[in-house]
Amino acid sequence: MSSGDSPEILNIEEAAALLGVSIKTFNKVLHTQSLPGRKIGREWKFSRSALIAWVGSGNSAAFYRDGSASDDDEAAGTRASTPGAPAANSGKSRRTAGWRIEFD
Repeated sequence: MSSGDSPEILNIEEAAALLGVSIKTFNKVLHTQSLPGRKIGREWKFSRSALIAWVGSGNSAAFYRDGSASDDDEAAGTRASTPGAPAANSGKSRRTAGWRIEFD
């Protein structure tokens, strides 16, 4: 590999940088999504091309359908049940025009 080439196998920091997200956000996705990767010993390893393909294969309609709470849930101060997700009134997330926005 020459100095101008990017490595094909990435560690967690490099994978997060490739996707343009923080390591904290990348870890959340790693634990809640079907992210292509392998844990080898104590370290996670990711294929650059597999991560790019994973992002390209995403379907935003499924994300909004699965991650959004109903209007009744919002009025009651609750949200759709998602394991490990913060409560709607925790201050760490908010609902804007049908989008669920998570903050680090």
